[in-house]
Amino acid sequence: MPSHLSADRPAAQPPGRGSVDALISQTRRLKGDVDAVRRDATGEGSDHPRERWQRALYDLALHQLSDLDEHLAQLRDGPLPTAAPHPPTPAQGSLLSRVGSAEWNLLTDEASWSGELYRILGRDPAAPPLTLDELPSLVVDEDRPKLTAMVTNCLVDARPIDGEFRIARRGGDVRTVHMMGEPVLDTDGSTASMWAVLRDVSELRRSQRVVSETRDSLHHRQDAARSEQRMAVELQEAVLPPWRGSLRLPHRGPRTLDLASLRLPASTSTMIGGDWYDALELTDGETLLSVGDLTGQGVGVTSNMAMLLGAVRGMAMAGAQPGQLMAWLNQLLDATVQPALGSAVCCRYRPATRTLVWAQAGHPAPLLFRDGTGRALNAPDGVLLGATSGAVYGQTEETLRTGDLLLLHTDGLVPGHPGSAAASLLLGLAPRLAGDRTAEDCVRTVVEEFGASEREDNACVLVARVMS
Repeated sequence: MPSHLSADRPAAQPPGRGSVDALISQTRRLKGDVDAVRRDATGEGSDHPRERWQRALYDLALHQLSDLDEHLAQLRDGPLPTAAPHPPTPAQGSLLSRVGSAEWNLLTDEASWSGELYRILGRDPAAPPLTLDELPSLVVDEDRPKLTAMVTNCLVDARPIDGEFRIARRGGDVRTVHMMGEPVLDTDGSTASMWAVLRDVSELRRSQRVVSETRDSLHHRQDAARSEQRMAVELQEAVLPPWRGSLRLPHRGPRTLDLASLRLPASTSTMIGGDWYDALELTDGETLLSVGDLTGQGVGVTSNMAMLLGAVRGMAMAGAQPGQLMAWLNQLLDATVQPALGSAVCCRYRPATRTLVWAQAGHPAPLLFRDGTGRALNAPDGVLLGATSGAVYGQTEETLRTGDLLLLHTDGLVPGHPGSAAASLLLGLAPRLAGDRTAEDCVRTVVEEFGASEREDNACVLVARVMS
């Protein structure tokens, strides 16, 4: 089949076999490398939008490399013979079953199709090839004007053909065909014939649609995550104490407590968790100190945290003691629409007697620092909030002295060291904390020691120093 623009132009010489073989080898090596990376980088069973998008892109790249491999093989081996009464059937899914060629002679009104083109268009190989006037009968109605315009531009204005259209084969199977062709000019410059290469690109376009759809799904997921993140941040900022830096309570009478707090965000996640801290002057002159944490991340968890913190404040204002308050919190969390687990410490400080009354629900005990040493307070009984209906929570008292330092924190303050291991490391700061003048200085010491490490979870720390 001619591949030149003019009949009086010498035909281009085919590339050397050795150079094409080298390109084939490079293509196959690249295909193997891409396939290896795909297996290592994607989880076959995952339905996460990003991983589905990655799988689709890898599949599309492998599909196109397979096509390139077989294109080069056909270039090396030369054109296939035109249609035979019973042409051999290429392997299913191979490129040779998806690329065909044709030539239409305008002077004799004859057409010549390759065997592959018959298969692409779903035609009987024993039937005569369709003329250019008959070809649109295979094309779906919406695409016929496109094919007519491409053929007319080629024959009248000698423009190359490069476009796609859909064909309807027997049985209702619709395939997408990409057509490339050029006019062959006679010696007087008139169009003598037209040749074309037609390729079945249905699977390629399907792969591209999957890539596009999964990319759109990923973008939608990312936009939703960003919106959820903004909502969670705004909700958390709205409910956590508005004060920053140092705070001294109570506001009425002698300032008996010097307070400072900080929330440390996770390094490995942008999602907001359910950590909280609070310090509140109560109507009877006592001070509420609390920290807590709900499992999970996102707006739902932050919403539950806001509900619990509001309940803590309301019940404490009403005079509820820490043990009873924890029991009511447990009932509240157990009755929520979205069940969750949480831990908390709740303390009431009585300045007149320097007494700390406190209870806990599966949470690290407050740490008491005195005279350059530290210890964890002996914890009363208390299970996680939401774990057991009707749970009973004990409470205990601790008498404090002027100069004592209390440190309340959520799990995750010391990265990589949960529970008692974190408490041991925090207690190791006792000599340094003894030299800090204010609660804010103490928080700064904790952050300098543990704040720079990679943190998997959000964390809060609340420090209270007894001033008098």
